[in-house]
Amino acid sequence: MLLRILLFVGLGLLIYFGIRRIWKDWSNKFNHDAEEAKRIARERDRIERQRPDVIDLKRGDDGTYRPKGKDDLHKD
Repeated sequence: MLLRILLFVGLGLLIYFGIRRIWKDWSNKFNHDAEEAKRIARERDRIERQRPDVIDLKRGDDGTYRPKGKDDLHKD
C-alpha cells in the first residue's frame, strides 16, 4: 500500500514538473517571439521615417494632428 502511494506521488510530481517545464519553455518562446516582432517593427518604422514621402505630424492646440508647415518654422 505504501509503495502504491509513493508511486502515485512520484508520478504526480513528474507530471507536475513536466507540465511546469513545458509552460516555462513555451512562455519564454512566445516572449522572445514578441520581442523580436517589436524589434523588427521598430526597425521598419525607423527606415520608413527616413523616406521622403513620409509627412511628420504635429499635434495642434486643439488636439488635431496636422503636418508641420511653414508657420511652425517661424514661431520660435
